[in-house]
Amino acid sequence: MTMTQDDLQQYSSAWSNHDIDAIMAFMTDDCVFETGGGHDRFGTRYVGREQVRARFVEVWTDIRDVCFTRENHLVDGDKGCSEWTLTGTAKDGSSIDVDGCDLFTFVGDKIQSKRSYLKHIH
Repeated sequence: MTMTQDDLQQYSSAWSNHDIDAIMAFMTDDCVFETGGGHDRFGTRYVGREQVRARFVEVWTDIRDVCFTRENHLVDGDKGCSEWTLTGTAKDGSSIDVDGCDLFTFVGDKIQSKRSYLKHIH
C-alpha cells in the first residue's frame, strides 16, 4: 500500500477534528515531527510515537480551535506535500491566520516524517 492524496486529506481532516487517534493511525512507530518554529535550524524535533503524539495534542492546547483550510495535497512516491491555511485562536486570545505546508516522507501508507513550515506569525 502507498500513501495517496485522499489519505493526506483524511489526515488533515483528523487535525481539524482534533482526533489524535485518527492522526496517529497515519504515523509510523519511528515517526519524526519537526515543528515550524524552534531554536534549531529544523525547528524543534520530536521522535517516536509518544513524543509526536504528545506534541500534536499540545497544538490543541496552544491553539484551542485550530483548523486547516484551503488545502492542497501532493504525493509522489515516498514523498508528499500538503499546503494549507491554519486558523485558530492563540492562548492570549489573538487570532491566527497563516499559510504553511508540511513536507512528508512515507513508508508505505504511513507518515514517517512530517516537517512543518509556515509564514512568520507576528
